[in-house]
Amino acid sequence: MNHVDRASDLPVRWRKSSRSETGSECVELGTTPRWVAIRDSKNPDGDALMITGTTWAGFRAIVKAGTVDMAQ
Repeated sequence: MNHVDRASDLPVRWRKSSRSETGSECVELGTTPRWVAIRDSKNPDGDALMITGTTWAGFRAIVKAGTVDMAQ
C-alpha cells in the first residue's frame, strides 16, 4: 500500500460507482498498470490511497461474498 499527496496529479481517469448518487459521499477509483488509486470524491485534490490490483480484487471478492459487516 502507498499513497500520493495530490490525487488530481495522477495520470488516471477517475470514475465513481454507477450506484453512486449525485452529491453523495463516495470514493472514486483510477487505475494504472501497477496500482488502483482510491480518492474521496469530495476532495479530488487530496490524498489518494494506492493499492495493488490483487489487493483490490481481494477486497471486492470479500465484499461481494458478504463476509464483511460494513455497519461496524
